[in-house]
Amino acid sequence: MSVSALPSEPAAPAPQAVSTPPPRFVTGSIPRHILVMTGTSAVGLMAIFAGDFANILFLALLGDVEVLAAVGYASSILFFTVSVGIGLAIATTSLVAPALGAGEMARARRLSAHLHVASVVVAIVVVAALWPSLRSLLAWLGAGGRTLELAHGYARIVIPSLPLLVLAMCSSAVLRSVGDPRRAMTITLSGAVVNTALDPVFILWLGFGIDGAAAASVIARIVVAIVGLRAVIAVHDLMARPAWSLIEHDAPLIARFAVPAVLANVATPVSNAFVTMTIARFSDSAVAGWAVVGRVTPVAFAAIFALSGSIGPIIGQNLGARAFMRVRRSLTEGLRAAAYFTVAAWAVLALAAPALVELFGATGEGADLILFYCRWMSPLFVFFGTLFVSNAACNTLGRPHYATALNWGRATLGTLPFTALGALWAGPKGVSVGYMAGGIVFGLVAVTVTYRLVGKLEAADRS
Repeated sequence: MSVSALPSEPAAPAPQAVSTPPPRFVTGSIPRHILVMTGTSAVGLMAIFAGDFANILFLALLGDVEVLAAVGYASSILFFTVSVGIGLAIATTSLVAPALGAGEMARARRLSAHLHVASVVVAIVVVAALWPSLRSLLAWLGAGGRTLELAHGYARIVIPSLPLLVLAMCSSAVLRSVGDPRRAMTITLSGAVVNTALDPVFILWLGFGIDGAAAASVIARIVVAIVGLRAVIAVHDLMARPAWSLIEHDAPLIARFAVPAVLANVATPVSNAFVTMTIARFSDSAVAGWAVVGRVTPVAFAAIFALSGSIGPIIGQNLGARAFMRVRRSLTEGLRAAAYFTVAAWAVLALAAPALVELFGATGEGADLILFYCRWMSPLFVFFGTLFVSNAACNTLGRPHYATALNWGRATLGTLPFTALGALWAGPKGVSVGYMAGGIVFGLVAVTVTYRLVGKLEAADRS
């Protein structure tokens, strides 16, 4: 049984001579690999999340709660589009990293090229599908009146740039797969610097307000696409010339990994949309507070988000090398790192909570929600961390449908009843309790499933 689940090479023209770099993660300290990969990725993610944070911070200076609420509504849809890109990036890692671990450079270059092409096509389809129904979707989430108009304008500017963002995400996944986290970090860092620099100019100085924030995000996406493609093509030569006959051959393989990965990742924005709808029943202030929480969480837990993207290449290369002891150790060390990162983030959020309320000018239910989440709900994020790490492992181990089932289980059974009961019990704060508590069971189930999967694959490889 082929553990990597990759088919044999099709007949193809002889590839150009390319030196094969030694797989970086099949030797050496696994905790060190995790820390280096996660650290550099976290810097890049924190930078990009800081760009989103700057967006809402400069918009808060306008003193208009409807603007913040509009960003909260629009972000639910944008989160969906970004999650599609994350799923495609996961598929890229799941295919390219094992090929590199097995020393098959020609296959890695070919798959890299075809995954970039497929990802752009998928992104264009997503934009075309969402475009006519943006206003209806925002109204369905609970936006109305001026808030609806603001949210609609913001989303119409940002969403068409999704193909650029997806290109950058796939390039970053290829760089992590080859063991170059520094350049992967540079991709996101460059976009965040551009976004943060343009925000005050467009929002405040030129007076474009929420449209200025959207324009800054689009320009940042142009930059990250250029930086990412240059690193993949010019630095690592990990982009073969796409060939239609080979794209047809690779399409089923790519779909086998990409479809479950995308479905798994869109589960989170679907559940987030339900939470936004539930909170919208209370007030614009509560929605604005939830929007702040949505921007603060990725910054505080950037290391955990980075960990989910970093553990895949490490597991993937060792899977390609059939080093199952290191595969299991990578999973264990990844879960341990998630726990440490959660404790550190909780300490920071608990101390910073009052300052965040003051910084964003939050009042009423929004202020209460921010304080409650930072002080009492944030430690439960450790179970989301275990789910993220387990999902990354399942995708790389060739069982992406496991991650799909786990994520949708959390997004439905682990979200809808819990948040609905929480809303009845304690209003917006109860919604927060339900959203976080629902992840506990699925985080624990995910860990059990993933360890059993490693054991089954190892036994199959020995037989």
